[in-house]
Amino acid sequence: MKSTTVRRATVSIAVAAAMTGVAACSGSDSGKGSGGDGKAADKGTTRVSPIAALRSVEKSTDKADSAKVESTTTMGTMMSMKADGALGWADGLTGNLTITYTGGTMADQMRQLGTTSMEARYLPDAYYAKMGDKFAEQSGGKHWIKYAYDDLADLAGGSGAYMKDQMQNTTPNQSVKLLLASGDVKKVGEEKVRGENTTHYSGTVDVADLAGESSNLTEDQLADLKRQLEQAGVTTETVDIWVNDEDLLVKKVEKGELATGSMSSTAYYSDYGVEVSTEEPAASDTADFKDLMQTQPAA
Repeated sequence: MKSTTVRRATVSIAVAAAMTGVAACSGSDSGKGSGGDGKAADKGTTRVSPIAALRSVEKSTDKADSAKVESTTTMGTMMSMKADGALGWADGLTGNLTITYTGGTMADQMRQLGTTSMEARYLPDAYYAKMGDKFAEQSGGKHWIKYAYDDLADLAGGSGAYMKDQMQNTTPNQSVKLLLASGDVKKVGEEKVRGENTTHYSGTVDVADLAGESSNLTEDQLADLKRQLEQAGVTTETVDIWVNDEDLLVKKVEKGELATGSMSSTAYYSDYGVEVSTEEPAASDTADFKDLMQTQPAA
């Protein structure tokens, strides 16, 4: 395996693992059952519109601490992948996901490195990707790659800054905020998701024309949301969420057009409040992303 493959895959993994965590958490669901804001007491005659209902869900979601996540994501021809594990967001994004690449150029690159699956650990200041033995042979015997968010910000273009911002600041109610900002959110109907009664809401986001007055988002929230979408190269996006009787998200689907192609992401959430314990891998078995970029020849 050529060292240029290591460099190329190292950068691709930076994008993929970061965006997997963001996709899983940004559509994340919410407030665990012990919370007060998202309970059934909020229901009834006080809910006069989808906006009012989603505002309640957004508040409940914002108070959540953790959840189990199952997701699938496709980003153009770059990659398709699935992930499962548990994530927490009480103080930055933390948690563990097993990521399996099922198609696209990322899967091809991973096969060259001897595996199409990896473990990702998310900590408040960095995330870690565990590679196989073939990769370790090319990186001084190290199986883990450390991606400090400050180093990710130095990646070319706006993508690095976007990843750093999202990984450090993303809250799991992003999908709800997107619907609130869309301005045309509608209640689709009552549906069952994995045997659970839910209410389905849908909307389309035009980044160039995000709603203001009708969204119930502050000017700062709206500005941040627009900036994040523009940095990601998103032009339009459709968002669908399914909310259970406790105002908790149990499913989300996002589909959109990026500067690099089409994107779709589906996630399911369960076991809110699950304990999430993430440890930094041993330094002796960890290579630093920044060091790899300096020691491997450019692709």
